Amino acid sequence: MSVLSSSDDDEHCSRTIESFLQPLAITDATLYELSYRLSKVYRTLALTGDGHFFPTPVTCLPSGRETGVYLAVDVGMTNLRVAFIELLGCSSADCHSPGDRSASQSVSDRRVRRTIEKAWRIEERLREDKEEALFSWIGSCIAEVVADELTVYDSADQSLPREIETGISFSLPIRQESLDEATLMPIGKGFTIKSNLNLRRAVLDGYELHCYQPNRDQPQPQPKRRKTYTLPALNIIAIANDTVATLVSLAYAVKSLPNTRVAMGIVVGTGCNATIPMKLKDLHQTKACQIRSYNPNATEAVISTEWTLQGTEGPLKELGINTAWDDQLNARSVRPGFQPFEYLTGGRYIGELIRIIVHDYFTTILPYSSAVLPCALTKPYALTVDFVSDVIATSRSDRELAARLTRKLASPIKDLWLWTPASARVVRVTAAAVQTRSAALIAAASVALLACNHEIRLECPQRCTSLGKLHSITSPYQNPLLLPTSRSSASWQRGPEELVVAYTGSIIQHYPNFKVLCQGYIDRLVIRAGPQEGGKSVLLREASDGSVIGAGVLAGMIASG
Repeated sequence: MSVLSSSDDDEHCSRTIESFLQPLAITDATLYELSYRLSKVYRTLALTGDGHFFPTPVTCLPSGRETGVYLAVDVGMTNLRVAFIELLGCSSADCHSPGDRSASQSVSDRRVRRTIEKAWRIEERLREDKEEALFSWIGSCIAEVVADELTVYDSADQSLPREIETGISFSLPIRQESLDEATLMPIGKGFTIKSNLNLRRAVLDGYELHCYQPNRDQPQPQPKRRKTYTLPALNIIAIANDTVATLVSLAYAVKSLPNTRVAMGIVVGTGCNATIPMKLKDLHQTKACQIRSYNPNATEAVISTEWTLQGTEGPLKELGINTAWDDQLNARSVRPGFQPFEYLTGGRYIGELIRIIVHDYFTTILPYSSAVLPCALTKPYALTVDFVSDVIATSRSDRELAARLTRKLASPIKDLWLWTPASARVVRVTAAAVQTRSAALIAAASVALLACNHEIRLECPQRCTSLGKLHSITSPYQNPLLLPTSRSSASWQRGPEELVVAYTGSIIQHYPNFKVLCQGYIDRLVIRAGPQEGGKSVLLREASDGSVIGAGVLAGMIASG
């Protein structure tokens, strides 16, 4: 077989890759139908059963006036972060005064200060080890940051605190009976730790193993004579998953922005999840009772949807969103069928899906033997989303990408394979198609969740089709027939309301153009639905480091009463 460098093969690649990727394409009409159906599914899941839409003990969002210094721990899917967070708060007037609508990040910076922060990558061996080893390592990292913070007390000649008020966020599904306790649920996110693990106890046990630190001010000639001091105890007063922390983080930051309300939070990184405050009347009775056990006067609570879990995939199948490539990825996953939505959107699976499609193209359309392909295209999960983001998506041309791939993804049989601009284009176009679909699905699910929670209205798709010409104008409010009703005129006089979707996660924050694509799909879905009461719009707003800052904010909410 000839090397993939001939002009004939180049022309064949260019001619066929777009049609080959057609199963990944989703029309606006189909995407709207998906969002509409998902909103119904979400509403049903909230009102029935206990497999989704898990109540959290968070029954209100921060006031923005919380202050104090707290230890914040963020246990992510691939990274651990530990920081001391100082909440600076704001005055009552500042929390409701007009401000720069584009400055949520600068507002956050002004109101949150991180005195010490460290981050570590969670190695695969720890993810696959027993929980004792994982949490001992987590405890050692926490102890390292606490010990560093105590040097501030030493230099200021201050007495050491007896305990440190701590907030923790987990990128894992959890159940909670109180805000300072959490139990691990069954997971399929690359960790082998057992479910039903008491996470509070696990963190405390891990930390206590490392509480005795060498006194760095004393000479240490021999280990046996080394003097030690005991680190302060951790007082874990708040635990939440990362999406709850993200929501709380941005809600704390945007209190000073006019006509702006944080309506939900999403994490799109290695994994994917969403959280949203919901009224108790929209929840199953057992969930409402659980929330009232936290707070008898509660009327709403923050809900962790776990929207990737089995039970939400119906509309995806009904509308033919899933492809044969998706089915292949699902079948070969550790827990087939467990997280159907995450297999389409999560960073842990995006690289693998791209690999499956590219391998299929090179071995069936051209065709080439797997033996001559680079190992990253033949070995499961060898093509990582980090590589896709850093190398493939950032290449300015097919020729540049071909040169990069030649250096980084060489074939084991070089005489039978060479990267050319055309073959590189296959990889680039495939990656773009997969990520475009992922952004569209995240947008559809986000709009669906807002509709489920009565934040926006989604008209029946058939009615949207009949009104399509009216809705196709640039701004629906240019048409006098579509002006808001008098019922919402009071709010309209104050200006259109901006519903904020707080977001964080490596994919939506760092993958080139992902957030822009996602926002574009959200805008088109909302416009297709027709004018919203009060002129509502939906805006993605970054909650940078939201999971670690949110852990500190939650601790501040509890400490402030």
